[in-house]
Amino acid sequence: MGLGTTRAVALVGLSGHVVEVQAHLAASVPGFVLVGLPDTALSEARDRVRAAVASSGLTWPQRKITVNLSPAALPKSGAGFDLAIAVATLAGAGTLPGDEAASVVHLGELGLDGRLQPVRGVLPAVAAAVAAGYRDVVVPEADAAEARLVPGARVVGAVSLAEVAHRYGAALEEPATGGLAIPRITTGAPVPRAGDLRDVLGQAPARHALEVAAAGGHHLLMVGPPGAGKTMLASRLPGILPDLEESAAVEVTAVHSVAGVLDPGRGLVSRPPFEDPHHTATAASIVGGGSGLPRPGAASRAHHGVLFLDEAPEFASRVLQTLRQPLEHGEVVIHRAAGTARFPARFQLVLAANPCPCGRAVGKGLDCTCTPLARRRYFARLSGPLLDRVDVQVEVRPVTRVDRARTEPVETSATVAARVRAARAAAAARLAGTGWSTNAEVPGTWLRDRLGPGRSLLQDVDRALDRGTLSLRGADRVLRLAWTVADLAGRDAPDRADVGQGIALRTRGNHA
Repeated sequence: MGLGTTRAVALVGLSGHVVEVQAHLAASVPGFVLVGLPDTALSEARDRVRAAVASSGLTWPQRKITVNLSPAALPKSGAGFDLAIAVATLAGAGTLPGDEAASVVHLGELGLDGRLQPVRGVLPAVAAAVAAGYRDVVVPEADAAEARLVPGARVVGAVSLAEVAHRYGAALEEPATGGLAIPRITTGAPVPRAGDLRDVLGQAPARHALEVAAAGGHHLLMVGPPGAGKTMLASRLPGILPDLEESAAVEVTAVHSVAGVLDPGRGLVSRPPFEDPHHTATAASIVGGGSGLPRPGAASRAHHGVLFLDEAPEFASRVLQTLRQPLEHGEVVIHRAAGTARFPARFQLVLAANPCPCGRAVGKGLDCTCTPLARRRYFARLSGPLLDRVDVQVEVRPVTRVDRARTEPVETSATVAARVRAARAAAAARLAGTGWSTNAEVPGTWLRDRLGPGRSLLQDVDRALDRGTLSLRGADRVLRLAWTVADLAGRDAPDRADVGQGIALRTRGNHA
């Protein structure tokens, strides 16, 4: 009888749990049993591991092998346990020294030729291992750069199972498989360079709304005809946002690692991500899902960045409604039969919409061919509860010939980004010790108390409430916007003009 032990990591959402992989070899009829709530892909490890061991020039033990993944009550998924199962089995057979392998975390999928293939979620898995006290980690060579992003980890990148066995002192002259590592393939598109705001002609009110949204972390709705520049403005929002702090960068990188869209060669994701799903996207692709344990969707991949929904009324109503939870709580909680996963999703939502199906209902709407009922039905696809959570709502007018003829210099993204950084620094200093970092996160009660004797500034807000222009939630949104406008202007507190700007930004200028 032999017993081999090593470690692996199971991911549930972004939470990693160190798993003890135990292989028990008994003198009985040869067989292989895997227990500990494995999913289908993990259950198939039996055939992958056996073929990989044979291809590596090692002897597969002809005994009854029982592999337990402890804790047994924790669901495990994926092929990332292959290497740990192989090492534990070989340690139990005496091929590898069991004492050394017991304190090492092994991550990686095995090919039938014994080569190690990259897996998703290496960064959060290694971080969980280090937090649990296991600093020595063996990963596929393609994942080594990502694993080394975790402070305190002692990472070994290996090309094949034979190389891992050779490092432990197995009786191999040299690794049986070649030295070519399997490349890491990501499903995400290359990171595009953010355009510059100097490319935008005119649109001074919309540019100002974009700057306010960036400075306070506010959600944004732009309504205007086709070709007015809504998409161009939205795509330039990440370019005026500040760099991610280290803790935020680690979170975003972990999400992208689990989603399989991380390029480890770029290191930590230091810039705010930008996600712009097509309007045919399903609810699962936006908030996350999939068979078994869920994977992060576009909302989580946009964590600490921008989620842009172009032609927002064309999205399915169910998709739009699923965004209400992350907008309020900054996370997505997905329940499945196999378990519950939590993914962070504190993003800035940017919606772009035409005013009507034909898109020409601008101003008096004289060129619009839609009936009043069609206009109402079209825009009603954006429900009131969703729009009530969007702080900044602005109309984007068509670009005129005068705008095209202007020759004076236009502010660049770098200029606007400098003001945004200063405004965010002012807000962070004011909110120090509260747990909030931007004005968009602060509840209205706290903002009203900060006004002190200046609460007379709320007269305009009260009148808008009486007229029904603002809801109670909308009134709090106006206060957030007023503080952001004051931060951009360098004032310690908002004045009545700032509150007026907040109302205008909230109501698309329809507050009179």
